[in-house]
Amino acid sequence: MRLFLHQLKGEQLIFWRSREAAVFVFLFPILLFLLLGAVYNGTINGHPAPDVLLAGMLGYGCATTAFAGLAIILVIRRESGVLKRVRATPLPPVTYLTAVLASTLIVFALQVVCLVAIGRVFYDAQMPTNVGSLVLALALGAASFAALGVAIAGLIRSSEGSSAVVNTIVLPMAFISGSFGPTRHYPGFLRALAAVLPLKYVIELVNAIYLAQHQVWSRPGAIGVVAAWGAAGLAIALRAFRWEPKER
Repeated sequence: MRLFLHQLKGEQLIFWRSREAAVFVFLFPILLFLLLGAVYNGTINGHPAPDVLLAGMLGYGCATTAFAGLAIILVIRRESGVLKRVRATPLPPVTYLTAVLASTLIVFALQVVCLVAIGRVFYDAQMPTNVGSLVLALALGAASFAALGVAIAGLIRSSEGSSAVVNTIVLPMAFISGSFGPTRHYPGFLRALAAVLPLKYVIELVNAIYLAQHQVWSRPGAIGVVAAWGAAGLAIALRAFRWEPKER
């Protein structure tokens, strides 16, 4: 436990001292929410626009932080030889990876608090009432996307292309899944594509809990899809993750 806490503290210091990571992973969803909140007004699907946008941005933050941020960090550290050197230290690899994952979840939790606070202060968004269910839904989404992040890190071959790869995945997924607004007028093929992606179901869970005041177990289908994506990501990660740089 002492080694884990020490490494976790180190991971937090590394993250917050990296301006690029802090802006891309932590601040970008918050800035995007501020911009979208200034554009949308009235109601969306019968709910106040700020509430709908906040729910969507919670899902987007989950994907950006737990998937994109984690994948980029792992690829850069692998290709720069950091992960290889970690294997040569007394620090157990499982402890190292657990600390990296825990640090990512802490960043996401802080991001959620900031998004909710900004929504309340600037756009009069409602405060969550079923806090426990919302925490469980976001934790499930973050765990699933973290597993997918480790999986994609094992498939990306170079640190130079890591940002491009994950952004090519995250931004279109967020757009068609409803992170940035309603999708009911999108073409049928885009809605069909979104229907198989995990982010759509994370947002569905958040909408049910935050907007409709339901409990997390009211959407078992969405829970199953998110969990299935997480399980698939874990299975791929176990096979594809590498500690040493990939051969050029």
